[in-house]
Amino acid sequence: MLKTATLHPYIPVSNLERARTFYEQKLGLGPGEEFGPGVIYSSGSDAFFMYPSPGAGTSKASQAFWQVEDVEAEVAELKAKGVVFEEYDAPGLKTVNSIATGGGAKTAWFKDTEGNILAVSQRI
Repeated sequence: MLKTATLHPYIPVSNLERARTFYEQKLGLGPGEEFGPGVIYSSGSDAFFMYPSPGAGTSKASQAFWQVEDVEAEVAELKAKGVVFEEYDAPGLKTVNSIATGGGAKTAWFKDTEGNILAVSQRI
């Protein structure tokens, strides 16, 4: 049943080649496996499916996050590759050097080339 099945998130994109360049060169993911109209990327023991969609980048909420051991190191490495992080200053959510602390985690958000909001997060 579903409680033991592997779950694969979808990431919608408007320009598959542009998105592939971002995910492979900026985020460092290996070349994805082409599948139908999209691409499957592996990340650790998980995977996600990137596919063309006219709805790409329309969500105002995060699409996915990577759970990391050292969020500061990940942010620094991604910034060095040109990834731009979101900065927030709102009640209950304030970033310092691109990282917010709260709810038992330190998290930093960024957008891909398609406008999807993604994050790196470290439990504390």
